[in-house]
Amino acid sequence: MPGNSAPEPASPARPRSPVNPVHSSDLRYRGARLRVTAGIAGLLLLAAAGGTHAASAAVAHDFDIRVDPGLPAAAPAVVTAGRRDERFEPYSSAPARGAGSAYWLKLQGAATSAALPRSLADVPVLVVHKDRRLQIEVYAGGAGAALPLILAADFSGFRGVEDVVLVMPAGMRPGQPLYAHVSAAGRGAEGLAFSRTTLDQALAHGDLHARMIALAFGALMAMALGGLLIWFVLRDVLFVLYAGLFALQALYIAYLSGQGFEWPILRYALPLSSLSWNVPAALSGAVGCLFAREIADLRRFAPLVHRLFGILAVLFVALAVANLAKFAGFGPQVAWFGNVLFLFVAAFTLVVSFVAWRRGSRAAGWFLIAWALMEVLTIATTLSWLVVDATDAEGIWYYGLPLSMVLAALLVALGVADRLREQRAALTEAERRAQTDPLTGVLNRRSFLERLEASCQRAQARGLPIALLFIDLDHFKQINDSYGHAAGDACLAAIIAPIQAELRQSDVVGRYGGEEFVVILSSADVGAARPIAERIVERVAELRIEGFGQPIALTCSIGVATSDTLGVWGTHLVARADAAVYRAKRAGRNQVQVAQPLAA
Repeated sequence: MPGNSAPEPASPARPRSPVNPVHSSDLRYRGARLRVTAGIAGLLLLAAAGGTHAASAAVAHDFDIRVDPGLPAAAPAVVTAGRRDERFEPYSSAPARGAGSAYWLKLQGAATSAALPRSLADVPVLVVHKDRRLQIEVYAGGAGAALPLILAADFSGFRGVEDVVLVMPAGMRPGQPLYAHVSAAGRGAEGLAFSRTTLDQALAHGDLHARMIALAFGALMAMALGGLLIWFVLRDVLFVLYAGLFALQALYIAYLSGQGFEWPILRYALPLSSLSWNVPAALSGAVGCLFAREIADLRRFAPLVHRLFGILAVLFVALAVANLAKFAGFGPQVAWFGNVLFLFVAAFTLVVSFVAWRRGSRAAGWFLIAWALMEVLTIATTLSWLVVDATDAEGIWYYGLPLSMVLAALLVALGVADRLREQRAALTEAERRAQTDPLTGVLNRRSFLERLEASCQRAQARGLPIALLFIDLDHFKQINDSYGHAAGDACLAAIIAPIQAELRQSDVVGRYGGEEFVVILSSADVGAARPIAERIVERVAELRIEGFGQPIALTCSIGVATSDTLGVWGTHLVARADAAVYRAKRAGRNQVQVAQPLAA
């Protein structure tokens, strides 16, 4: 989960930093969108015509940077002519800040070729990595009028920074400096660095970063929207929390990376500066707490922990509101509180998820993996901000963190699906228990009658007969009285196997009451039903129930009723089969009797 530990550079509301908007035929790049205003050929000609000095074969890629904090108001022509070079001193952020709102920098080591560039790969550029609050104008040094570098592209970066790409004039000789006028609006970190590359590499580099963030944002939003749509069908609050969690994660990575400020609608958050990513981070923490307690089913297994997660969610909402306190000078206190809260919740959630997984919740196991993945990459990203150079950390920022969020969303989706599977299995088991007799495992009376009604309707629609076997254990009361009710239960359970041994898969058996069972024989007439009943009588007679003293011998009587001979259906057919079984008992038991049509 993202934290609030990132530095928060102040940034006033402005559309873009005005870096030398002198030429109307410049090439501007906005995020992942390239807009050509005068064509590639025009840019190449401008780059070739911009230099006034001879070329040198030696090309330096590093700059020696010096600062003159005492010349904020000096004219560019005065500075670029080198008349104040003796006032420049080695660059550090301290004298730069001491200059107030503006200062000059001198960059040494910027030689370029005088040859006419044939493609973007031949155009040398200066890349300025800076905070959004800084406005910078770069000029080529030399006698005559100050020559400003042309803006080719600008790219948004992480934590309120941007990369400005400026076309360097052709033919710069070794030792010819560049001069940069830097002005700051608002307070914040210095965040200023210079590098050199070619225009094609700069554009490809920025395009790749923008594409990665856009893909991650799109994937997270798509999964969030999918969760919301599923909620409309299933009405499970877990899907609303899933949608909220990863929608906020999408906004967080969009604004933290700076790409969100380039996109329609989202760009209106630019004046909010660091609030645009800190507030979604805090709100995602709140939703994450609610999601964790739901997916781990803590309300049922750990009510106290369930309430604690609710309290933590409220604290995260308070943290989101408290971010506004930075305007009153309480930014460090809010950041400290946010860091402590995020670290505690991260560790606490890992422990709770692990315990829930060990308890048997597979869904919590999926969430545990996803949460651990996000926390590892978030911590690595935070550490990279503190101890690693920006260029070296790009792999974590633009690949590790966004992809970890997408992978976490997929893993959590698997966890949600697993939880639904468990719920469906539990519901199926509950339905099975509600429909079956717990002692024998066959249908209970209510479910049997429902099945009988459906079977009769189906048989009538197809013009097929149906047969019922009414089975009654003989002398069951005597068994209970002589051997006990445990023995009687054992006899009831034992009779099911010989009955089912004679049935087809489409046939149904249910316990009608006490020692009475009824079998539905689909598509069976009297000629097919009677032999089945007789074989069941023979199988039951072979049973011997052990474990209650002397082995218990069982017999049963069966009444057969069929729709083809009686012309009745449903419960009327059950009543005729019941009457037939009583005739079997009166005739001596352990036999089969078939119900006959009533005399006219």
